[in-house]
Amino acid sequence: MDIKVPLTKGFLPDKYAKHTAPANIANGSPIISFPIQITGVPKEAKSLALTLIDWDAVPVSGFPWIHWIAANISPDVLEIPEDNSRNLTVSMVQGRNSTAGGLVGNNDPDTAWHYNGPNPPDKVHNYHLSVFALDSELPLKNGFWLNELQDAMRGHILDTAEIVLPSQN
Repeated sequence: MDIKVPLTKGFLPDKYAKHTAPANIANGSPIISFPIQITGVPKEAKSLALTLIDWDAVPVSGFPWIHWIAANISPDVLEIPEDNSRNLTVSMVQGRNSTAGGLVGNNDPDTAWHYNGPNPPDKVHNYHLSVFALDSELPLKNGFWLNELQDAMRGHILDTAEIVLPSQN
């Protein structure tokens, strides 16, 4: 399985990250999700899931920052289009990002349960996008947590693809 995301000069384009237009920011974070091309999904896959995690946030916050998690994406999808997190052109259930945790306390499902774009506070950060091909749909509803996704995927992962997306400070 392989995934591709558009990059500009090796970085996630500004439109999807910290330097986006003010109209594309909500609660201080970018909200326009980037397009993802997916190829080579195993024929036996019944669904896809994705995670977008900033491991470079650990020295800043003490934990990896969850920017986007989603599940129950059709395995026939060849591209998740731009801004799908808000528009749901491609159906998916979405989980909570790190703004929903106790430290930030965001209770707004429009921003806490969707794409929360890169906003590196100190330097270039590398954002890890992983897409998982699964042998079943997952028993998750909108607003699930990352640990619930991981528990539900356990024993059901057929293939995984990962890409590192650098984003500018």
